[in-house]
Amino acid sequence: MSRPRVIVVDDKLAMAETLADGMGDHQLDAVALGSAKEALAAIRAGGVDVLVTDLRMPEMDGLALLDTVHASHPELQVIVMTAYGAIDSAVEAIRKGAYHYLTKPFKLDELVIFVRRAIDERAIRREAATLRRKLGTHFSLGGLVAESAAMKRVLDIVERIAPTSVPVMITGETGTGKGAIARAIHGTSARAAKPFITINCAALPEQLLESELFGHERGAFTGATQDHPGLFVAADGGTILLDEIGEMPIALQPKLLRVLEAGTLRPVGATVERKVDVRVIAATHRDPHKAVAAGLLREDLLYRLDVLPIEMPALRNRPDDIGPLVAHFFAESIERHPAATASRFSRAAMRRLMDHAWPGNVRELAHVVERGVILATGEEIMSTDLGLGAPEELDPAFLTGEIVPMSAMQRRYARWALARLEGHKSRTAERLDIDAKTLNRWLSDE
Repeated sequence: MSRPRVIVVDDKLAMAETLADGMGDHQLDAVALGSAKEALAAIRAGGVDVLVTDLRMPEMDGLALLDTVHASHPELQVIVMTAYGAIDSAVEAIRKGAYHYLTKPFKLDELVIFVRRAIDERAIRREAATLRRKLGTHFSLGGLVAESAAMKRVLDIVERIAPTSVPVMITGETGTGKGAIARAIHGTSARAAKPFITINCAALPEQLLESELFGHERGAFTGATQDHPGLFVAADGGTILLDEIGEMPIALQPKLLRVLEAGTLRPVGATVERKVDVRVIAATHRDPHKAVAAGLLREDLLYRLDVLPIEMPALRNRPDDIGPLVAHFFAESIERHPAATASRFSRAAMRRLMDHAWPGNVRELAHVVERGVILATGEEIMSTDLGLGAPEELDPAFLTGEIVPMSAMQRRYARWALARLEGHKSRTAERLDIDAKTLNRWLSDE
């Protein structure tokens, strides 16, 4: 494996050579150069991981070199050093994108520490970018994973219904991505350039919800000091997502039905109706038909909303999506937390993620991955960083979802058994009554 390559540039070449020789003793391939022009030529030749440059140099100083390098090689990490410890120079270097700023005199060990940190951060950024490129084949419609047959069916429905303006009803457990599907429908429709507005019907009392949705006129009630157009008017030409539609007060449902049937609404306190053009997407984690039976949802409203139903599968029923989702959330978390040290998951941590039942679905997975990125103390995210506790027993729900090939059942069961036996493969193979070669095949089968 090649050693990381560092360029040290200082118009006092002897200083650059001293630093380069010292870094060579720390397993770094460092080259000393005496001018910014030479440094640019070396960078253009490729293979440079970190540039260490003096600030004050003739012809082109360190800040100018920093600007030039970042214009052509934005991924290259730059450390600026200077004998002039003015704070304004330090701030300007960092503002222009320098990774760190060192004031002479400094110890060689201090420089080596920051060079290695810069190399590690560059590697993490590259891995995140690589993950995003790879995920281009897995993601579509706004970043939705569709490796499993269940999600591929969902996205197929989305692609077919997006061009229409017909109402959509999205059902599924909390955290399965109902909001993401609604945004995907809007984003791939002819309404994409218009507003997409979300409101949770369970979050507001009846009077406030009516005003928020349909608007009110000045003086319509105490505190109504000015006209308020409402969210349907604000979303005109676009899409509105009514989350937890089953929690909408029954008294407001006829007004929503009027919008769906006639495209008109009457603000609170108004005498004249207003025309609106809004696509309505409703979402709920409850069974809407049971809500009708319980008198919580009007049957005629359900008929209007349920023209194009979409049922979001639980994450436990789409195990093929867990790996790509983990990679996606990992890349996002690394971008949000650039100081994180993690660059990968340990095998035990990845098995733990694959075997968890995910009662909170995709939302829970995103939070767990971010927790691992933040809490990891080394390059690997360990299973203890995930906060999932001990491996759970096999969930009976595993046998009630989507039918999967027997090889997938073997893989999941083998990973569960290995986790229960604390990663001891020989003990796991013995307990499963198979040889080690078969166990390895079961664990690695894709």
